[in-house]
This record gives sequence, C-alpha cells and structure tokens, in this order.
Amino acid sequence: MATSEELHKRRVEAVARGVGSTIPAYVDRASGGTLTDVDGREWIDFAAGIAVTNVGNSAPKVVEAVRAQVERFTHTCFMVAPYESYVAVCEQLNAVTDGDFEKRSALFNSGAEAVENAIKIARHATGRPAVVVFDHAYHGRTNLTMALTAKNMPYKHRFGPFAGEIYRVPMSYPLRDGGLDGATAAARSIEMIEKQVGAENVAALLIEPIQGEGGFVVPAEGFLPALREWATAAGAVFVADEIQTGFCRTGDWFACGHEGVEPDLVTLAKGMAGGLPLAAVTGRAELMDAVHVGGLGGTYGGNPIACAAALAAMATMHELDLPAAARRIGAVMGDRLRAIAARDPRIAEVRGRGAMLAVEIVRPGGIVPDPVATAALSAACHAAGLLTLTCGTYGNVLRFLPPLVISDAELGRGLDILDAAFGRPPAGS
Repeated sequence: MATSEELHKRRVEAVARGVGSTIPAYVDRASGGTLTDVDGREWIDFAAGIAVTNVGNSAPKVVEAVRAQVERFTHTCFMVAPYESYVAVCEQLNAVTDGDFEKRSALFNSGAEAVENAIKIARHATGRPAVVVFDHAYHGRTNLTMALTAKNMPYKHRFGPFAGEIYRVPMSYPLRDGGLDGATAAARSIEMIEKQVGAENVAALLIEPIQGEGGFVVPAEGFLPALREWATAAGAVFVADEIQTGFCRTGDWFACGHEGVEPDLVTLAKGMAGGLPLAAVTGRAELMDAVHVGGLGGTYGGNPIACAAALAAMATMHELDLPAAARRIGAVMGDRLRAIAARDPRIAEVRGRGAMLAVEIVRPGGIVPDPVATAALSAACHAAGLLTLTCGTYGNVLRFLPPLVISDAELGRGLDILDAAFGRPPAGS
C-alpha cells in the first residue's frame, strides 16, 4: 500500500490544486470516533466528515443495507423507473422534521442542490423574486448558493457574477453585536428587509438555525421565532438550512426544535445517509406540490444505494437515541472547553449546542479575531493525532463535530489532546 507521502506526490500530479485538504494524511479505514491512515497512524475524529458521519463510519446497519441494495440494483433514476426506498426516505423525513402539518419531500445529491431547489420552490409558490439571507451565512458552492453565502475567500473569490435578487441582513451574533437580545436583533434585520427589499417582494427568508461555516454562531434566544413570525405575516417562505445542524447533531433531531420553530421548508443533507451523498427538501405540502410535474428532480437524486443508507442511518439514530448521545457529548465537551477558556484569554467564547461546539479565538484583552493563533492551535491538534476543523468569517473559530457514536475513551483522548494544545502559552506571553 502506498504511503501518505507517496499518495500526496500522485495527488499533486492528478488532482486540481483548488481542492484542499485539512490534513496531509490519507485515510485507509475508519470506525467509531477514529480514522486510521495508510501509514497506520490513528486520528481521533472531531470532524465527522464535516458533520456527515453522525452514525459513525461504516455503521453496521448502513453497511448491510448498502451491500444488499448493490446486489439488487444500483440505479434506474427515480424519474424514469421509481422504487420504494425513495418513497420510504421521504416518509421518514416528513415524520421527523419539525412541524405539525402535512409535508412532502424531494431528494437530491448535495446540500447546495437542496438549497437551490428550496429557493426554486419558494419563488414558484409565491411568485416573488427576493431571497433574504444573513451575515456569516454559508449555503454552498454553486452559483446561486455562492450568492447566498457571505464569505468571499475561499468560496466566492473571482467566481462571479452571481445570481441576483439576493439580500443580506445582520445575523444575531451575541459576541459581536453587543449582546443584543433576540427580539431586538430580529427587529433590526426586519426593518432592513422592509426598507430595502419590501416584504411583499420576499419569496424566502433562508437561515441556518446555528450557522456552520460562518462560525457556529448561535443566535440569541428569540431571534428565530421572531423571524418565523415575520415571515408568516409577510407571506414569505421560512427556509431553515439544517444541512450541518440536522440529524441529531445538536441534541435534537433538528436545531429548529430547540425553540419550537416550524420552518415552511427545510434543507437537509450531510448526516442523513451515513456518508453517502443524499440531500432533500422537506416542507409544507402546499408549497412542495406547487411546482409543476417535472420541475424538480435530477438524474442521481435519491439514488437507491444512498436511500438504503439513509433508511439504515435513520434507524440507527432511533435505535441508539443519538439526540441523547449528542447531549451527553455536549455536556462532556462543554465542561472541558469552558475549563480551558477559564485559563486561556485567547478564547472569547465557547458556544454551540449538543455535539456541535466551537471556541472563538481572539487576541487577549478584546474580541479582535486571531486566525493565526487559530490555525496554529488546529495544527497542534493535527500533529498530536486529533482531527479538528476551523471556520468562521474571520477564520478564528475552532469547531468540533465528533461522530455521535464516539466512545467515552475516544472522546476523552481527543479532549486531552485539545487541552494540551491550549496548554501552550499564548504567543507573546
């Protein structure tokens, strides 16, 4: 077997330079809360493939379901020759997503594709053009979703021009907006929408209930319900992007449930299918069914292998009570992170929910972002065998997304490595 060094040499000659990677190692196998590279080195996994392997890598039910489906058939295209598993996934999504109303679902390949289709549905159903998004938002890398995304580098730089009729308003970001309460922060955003866009022009208000790439920003309590109330009154479609927060990650099946918010449409992907590519839009039946026959779909959307994996992954989530597992992980990690923060002035805030946690790194004595220190801390974790990710508009947030099946021992080892990384004196001290 080739070593990581040998594989990297091959990669340089074969893979486009624009495709990056977090660590210089190449994975051979993974399970539970660990990855093992081709050189036999083990890594504690605090990334989960960016919140994808919530049920763990090669989860037994997923492996069994995928193997059985591959032996039956691999593809027919649901739009040509349909099959039961697509219908069953939609039934499951209609049942587990927030909202006590009749729902429909449609399946796609990626989170960006789900977001694009949610906007299509909202515009078609309302007959309106405008889409409202928020500071620090991330919604994907396609042309429309780049327009919806706030951060320029690396997601948007020199890739324009972008799709139009996209309007951006402030997000509730308690650390950086003076601690505005949720209602006040929402009123600020709503005033901007009404003055600069016009409520009657808004097709969709699109928001991550906890922002992902933007820095794991948790809005102040009351922010989401106030926006939900405004959208209803304005006749706009409230779209929750639960792509990173969904499928038990935050300690509930979906993050909107923490404040009782019922979105009109929800976009889903990442954790749905145990590592296989599958995405969805789920929402109110009258909105989903407003689109003409043939207006939604795609060649690979709802591929039968991915659908089999999703059904097995969701069965695992129920069987293992992964919302409760996320809460347990969050309690353990939260205590350790707050203890580190108490001694390290570089940590301005510990935030998140369930097993979706982060620390924001700043220059001591204020809230000036410190992306250099953040990168160094993450690199120290990598050198010691802990896979971590950075994020945030300013590149100064360390985020933690362990698989929800991580063992207590693996979690403890990872936190020990993290603790040691922060144990180094702050630069210049």
